[in-house]
Amino acid sequence: MRQTIRVGSIAVIASGMMMAQPARSPASQPPPKTVTPQLYTADQIRAGEPKFISQCGFCHGRDAAGGEGGSDLTRSKLVAEDAFGDKIGAVVRAGRPDQGMPAFTVSDADLNAMVAFIHYKKINSEVLAGGRRSVEQEDLATGNADAGRTYFNGAGGCAGCHSATGDLKGVAARYQGLALLQRMLYPGGRPAPARPKVTVSLASGQTVVASLASEDEFTIVILDPAGARQTYKKTDVKFKIDDPMSAHFDLLGKYTDDDMHNVFAYLDTLK
Repeated sequence: MRQTIRVGSIAVIASGMMMAQPARSPASQPPPKTVTPQLYTADQIRAGEPKFISQCGFCHGRDAAGGEGGSDLTRSKLVAEDAFGDKIGAVVRAGRPDQGMPAFTVSDADLNAMVAFIHYKKINSEVLAGGRRSVEQEDLATGNADAGRTYFNGAGGCAGCHSATGDLKGVAARYQGLALLQRMLYPGGRPAPARPKVTVSLASGQTVVASLASEDEFTIVILDPAGARQTYKKTDVKFKIDDPMSAHFDLLGKYTDDDMHNVFAYLDTLK
C-alpha cells in the first residue's frame, strides 16, 4: 500500500474557549499557508531529501529552513503559492543571479522529488507557532538610531576608532540585517583585521615590537619582519599587546540589549 502525504488544507482541532492572544514578535509569526493542496508519496519525499541537501542544502539548509545566505523556504511566499513545482521549477532552472543563486540543470524526476521534499518541510512548518530559525530585518529594527548615535560617540567609545564619515561611511549599504549586526559585534572577517602588535621587553633590556602570532597561558609567539616565528616564555619577558579588536570584545560584556539594538539602528542609517 502506497503511503501518501497531503500538503495543504491541514485542519487543526481545538477545544475550549477562544482566548485573546498577545501580540507576537516577527520571529514568532506563522509562515504563509500553502495555497494549493498537493499529494506526494513518501517515496518521493525520501528521494527528494538527499537531492535537495546536495544541490540546495548549503544555502537553504538541510531542512529547507535557511542556511548559509539562503532564504528559509518553509516561509517562502513563492513556495506557498507553488503548485507541483510550477514556480519552484522555474527558479531552480533559471536561477536568481542577482541574488547569488545559480541556475541548476536537473531532470524532471529529480526536480519533482525536490519539490515534494520542499513542500513536505513547508507544511510541517505550518503547524508550528512560529519557530523560525532565520533572522530578518524586522527582528532587528527595534532600536533608536538617535540613542545609538549618542552611545557610539559617548559611553561606547566607538568614535575613538571609527567615523561615520570615514571607515563606516556606507557600511549599511555593504552589510544588511544580521550581517551588519554580526560585523558590528564581531568585526573580524574579510578583509581580515591586522594582527595585533606586541611589545616584548627582554631581560637584556632589548625591546622587540612585532606582530602577534599566538598566545597561550605560558607563551607568546611573535612574527619578525621576515615572517619567522619567535617564542618567548611569559615568565621570562614583559610584554604589552595592542589589539584594536579588544575594544569590541570588551563591549560584548557591557552592552545592554538596548545599547546593542540602538547602535545597530544608528549604523543602519549609514548608507
